[in-house]
Amino acid sequence: MLTSPQLSALQAIIPAERIHCDADTLERYGQDWTRYTRPQAAAVVFPLSIEEVQAVVRWANSQGVAIVPSGGRTGLSGGAVAAQGEVVLSFERMNRIDQFDPLARTVRCQAGVVTAALQAFAQEQGLLYPVDFASSGSSQIGGNIATNAGGIRVVRYGMTRDWIAGLTVVTGSGELLQCNQGLNKNNSGYDFRHLFIGSEGTLGLVVEATVRLCDPAPPSAVLLLAVPQLPDIMAVFHAFRSRLTLQAFEFFSDQALTHVLAAEQAQPPLAERQPFYVLLECELPPSADDAPVLQAFEHCLEQGWVVDGVLAQSQQQAKALWRLREGISAAITPRTPYKNDIAVVISRLPDFVSRLQALLARDYPDFEVLWYGHIGDGNLHINVLKPESWALEEFRHACEAVNKQVFALVAEFAGSMSAEHGVGLLKRDYLGVTRSAADIALMRGVKAVFDPNNIMNPGKLLRRAG
Repeated sequence: MLTSPQLSALQAIIPAERIHCDADTLERYGQDWTRYTRPQAAAVVFPLSIEEVQAVVRWANSQGVAIVPSGGRTGLSGGAVAAQGEVVLSFERMNRIDQFDPLARTVRCQAGVVTAALQAFAQEQGLLYPVDFASSGSSQIGGNIATNAGGIRVVRYGMTRDWIAGLTVVTGSGELLQCNQGLNKNNSGYDFRHLFIGSEGTLGLVVEATVRLCDPAPPSAVLLLAVPQLPDIMAVFHAFRSRLTLQAFEFFSDQALTHVLAAEQAQPPLAERQPFYVLLECELPPSADDAPVLQAFEHCLEQGWVVDGVLAQSQQQAKALWRLREGISAAITPRTPYKNDIAVVISRLPDFVSRLQALLARDYPDFEVLWYGHIGDGNLHINVLKPESWALEEFRHACEAVNKQVFALVAEFAGSMSAEHGVGLLKRDYLGVTRSAADIALMRGVKAVFDPNNIMNPGKLLRRAG
């Protein structure tokens, strides 16, 4: 908890009604979607302006208090957890969209703008903000930038990083930086914008972003395909990508489908269940003819990679098929899943998946393991569900023991132990799987420059020194 002098000093810069210390607020804002660390926040602050954010950061430096930035708290690696008496700085009231530039096709957003709100704004202008994920209705732009969020359309549009034309950030020492200012061409030295994208709030706070928009997506086809063998999914990917432009290429296991159907009281989408499913969306040719889509599907049937499928015949049916994929995370949340978010180069996926599947079958014999992910960009999500009879710490310890084998395989294939969820607390101690000792030393050096007193989300991404 904050001392009386600390709280008085904070109230001198932020009105008391926007500083919350009640137990319910501390619990709600002190954690993200992970549930493996008990939140212990000291206070939650709701600034309204960049000036107030700077004032809070300067106060934190003077008082020796750490800050945890808070957006939609949809993260899955503990990056927004306040477990050591930190002050949570929530951006939810900094949610203005302004300065739309129709020629540059950019718009400025405050950090607390919800992703779906930006998508809706772009649509009102006849444009598209293409970064999308299941949590778009609650995730915020600042958090998306801090974790370089990816989502379901990376195969077509890339990560959040690819859509950020400029950033306004408050560093750990309270300085205000304008990074790139929306320019397309700016070769004037180091681009600090890209240091803050994906930094998980450890260097400073993203307070505004200039975001690029693009043309709306053309008409598309949505298909759900049943695949008996997991390694064959990449053959399906190649068959469709060689014929069509993919907007998305997702997969999930039948176990994952079972949980979604139960949660949403829905019926199976196909007559017979199969171990795995591919959900793909591809652009139709200008004639809006779906013949190339059906040709690709028939080719996959002939090869035995696919045994059944359905092509959405309406927008409503397309949304229903997408719900089967996007509803997985919410459906399994009551089971407190332990998540691994890994990636390898897509050309190596078949061999990697074959070995990983054998490893998980051997080392997780008593657990229900769900597979799903954005496999079209090499990203797999592995979710291990906690048995009801297991204590949380016992379950976490068992999963972390298996991590050593999983991450050793990831390292062997030169992959990443965190493809898009960030490192946070849960993956921090495995950073060496993906980054060398020299990388990590330089990362510490960068943090020391931007956050000299180590008040910005300390203990996330990088272990505390000493």
